[in-house]
Amino acid sequence: MICGVLLLDKPQGISSNGALQRVKRATGARKAGHAGSLDPLATGMLPICLGEATKIAGELAGGPKRYRFEIALGARTDTADREGAVIETAAVPALDAPLLESVLGRFRGRQMQVPPMYSALKRGGTRLYRLARAGVEVERQPREIEIVELTALAVRADALELETLCSKGTYVRVLAEDLARALGTCGHLARLRRLWVSPFEAEPMHTLEAVEATCRSGGLPRLIPADRALPMLASITVPQSAAARLARGAQIAGSEPHLAGRVRIYDERGRFLGLGEADGRGTVRPKRMFVLVAGGGSG
Repeated sequence: MICGVLLLDKPQGISSNGALQRVKRATGARKAGHAGSLDPLATGMLPICLGEATKIAGELAGGPKRYRFEIALGARTDTADREGAVIETAAVPALDAPLLESVLGRFRGRQMQVPPMYSALKRGGTRLYRLARAGVEVERQPREIEIVELTALAVRADALELETLCSKGTYVRVLAEDLARALGTCGHLARLRRLWVSPFEAEPMHTLEAVEATCRSGGLPRLIPADRALPMLASITVPQSAAARLARGAQIAGSEPHLAGRVRIYDERGRFLGLGEADGRGTVRPKRMFVLVAGGGSG
């Protein structure tokens, strides 16, 4: 039974779901889901959870991410990226280093960001991008994000190349548009590459072509065990009798009453059983338990 996380280097021009479906077909996985979507314009790391590992996709999507991106200055588009129609133009001022650093500094830290209309968020069950394509604009509530790092890599007369480390929920298209405005002009996202998703900073990625070629030859690409994707969560080990109760959906009395929040659960053989919720008083409730293969484990 396939179970693990594949780190796909998503190519440009395909949606995250399109890439997911190709990986699912190639590997023969019964279940598959991605953690944190990328627009068709974007490339880079797209964690794809296969089999029982789909149960941890939500945990992965919540981690920080690093992007490299380019802002085309002097033109704003209706989609905030290069795939949209130009709706505004403006002169581009001279961008000296002190001015640029001053503006970048204002965007670092915690802040509120309004999601774009061209996004997968829903309003009344309808994706916002579908409303936008129909010419409908609705009010969006700002969300708190954090820009941990924001650095200029290259400066040209009509473009900026930058790198950022940011929190879940950050729309780099909106960041690009807001940065251009703060610099006294307008702009849009010209290129976007996700370098990594935490905790996979040092892990290699697989191209879609390599994944499909490996599977055609009868092999499987390297998968990261599901529990290795969750080093931020504390772990507990439970006896077989407690493991059986958790598998049936019953809570157990844990041996570490100081723990509170999500925990990784292992049995005495070291097999990863899934996720539980510790209440800080010694009780652990099952949340996302894995179905294990007889004689095997989750990886």
